[in-house]
Amino acid sequence: MCPENESDTLVEAALRVLNTEDPFEKAGLGDSVASKWLDGTITLPYNPSLDLPVPDRPARLTNVKLVSPSLMPKLGKAGSLQSRQAIVHSLVHTESWAIDLSWDIIARFGKQEAMPREFFTDFVKVAQDEGRHFTLLAARLEELGSSYGALPAHDGLWDSAIATSKDLLSRLAIEHCVHEARGLDVLPATISRFRNGGDNKTADLLETVVYPEEITHCASGVKVVQVALFEENEVVIQKFHAIVRTYFRGPLKPPFNEAARKAAGFGPQWYEPLAIKEAAPDCQLVN
Repeated sequence: MCPENESDTLVEAALRVLNTEDPFEKAGLGDSVASKWLDGTITLPYNPSLDLPVPDRPARLTNVKLVSPSLMPKLGKAGSLQSRQAIVHSLVHTESWAIDLSWDIIARFGKQEAMPREFFTDFVKVAQDEGRHFTLLAARLEELGSSYGALPAHDGLWDSAIATSKDLLSRLAIEHCVHEARGLDVLPATISRFRNGGDNKTADLLETVVYPEEITHCASGVKVVQVALFEENEVVIQKFHAIVRTYFRGPLKPPFNEAARKAAGFGPQWYEPLAIKEAAPDCQLVN
């Protein structure tokens, strides 16, 4: 793990997190950096005189076998131990990428877009939450008799991060308002499956920690999109639709968790039109 430097700006510290290979060390370093920003030990978001490169892909260990999303085995419905292990492993992997996504937003776009201090604080809090989610879920996976890296995973989440690496609004729209919002849609059913399978400990972890905090993470993305576009709400939504249709393949998948999405700051006019396939000029459906 890259040692902390007391003179680091927040962007420099974010890069240290991104360049840390071990996800457990990454989560620990991220928690420390976040605490120092929030208590005022780190005071500067970035140094304008420094031009620090942000890696296209964060440092990662090679212990997780990566496969195409289409080749991922079915996770099941949490009715068996094997299924519960697979679902929690998938969640752990997602949270490991969520840590990197949050610090990447700070390092990649903070200086470039001259964002206000509130922007950095919002995503520092998101990053700290994601690190805690990773650590708690990885520990739960161990209790279930497995470990991170024991099962295959895919990196589709980071593929979309690369595709949106040049534009902050596109990154936030896809990662927070599409992918993270999708998590809000499926988590209640996942929680119910664990309860039905007799695993109340995992269900409680998801219901009391992960689920409510993911709503706030989605809200952070929605807020920046709304503030950055600063136009009438109808125009903001139109631009959001254009971004999603550019960077997300296919329609959004219902059913939608309307209550959680509303709590995150966006109503059905944001996402319901995206659940319908657009027709091409020749009236053929777009693939």
